[in-house]
Amino acid sequence: MNAIGFYRTARWFYLHKIPVIPGLIKGITFVLFNTVVPYTADIGKGTKFAYGGMGCVVHKDTKIGERVIIGQNTTIGRSLDPADYPTIGNDVYISAGARIIGHIHVGNNVIIGANAVVNKDVEDNCVVAGVPARVLRKLDGSIWDLLKNISFANGGGG
Repeated sequence: MNAIGFYRTARWFYLHKIPVIPGLIKGITFVLFNTVVPYTADIGKGTKFAYGGMGCVVHKDTKIGERVIIGQNTTIGRSLDPADYPTIGNDVYISAGARIIGHIHVGNNVIIGANAVVNKDVEDNCVVAGVPARVLRKLDGSIWDLLKNISFANGGGG
């Protein structure tokens, strides 16, 4: 089991209003993976953490879509404003070390390059990288066609 498995267990207890246990599981996740994935975050089906989720930080109010892969040492968090947290679409690959910061929306079918700093909205069907991140390429097909070493049933992450 990796960080996403612990998150899903804690989330189940949280949604069923069973106190204390979600916080304990969150603490265990931090100790085992040096990762903060709050059970209050809304993470969609099929989303995974690469390498178990080592070193990842996810804001407690973030919404992450389905079939998203989150690389190690990534941050998905707020800017200085407490209400400034990101929303991530479906079928997104977030490479290692990426930072997604502020009240932004990352669209569907997006690849975010390693160590990119995303601080502006990212439209659907593109590859972004750099500091700050900028669009490098528009995509005509699924990101999973480009990421051939990642195999998922039904043509998407899962």
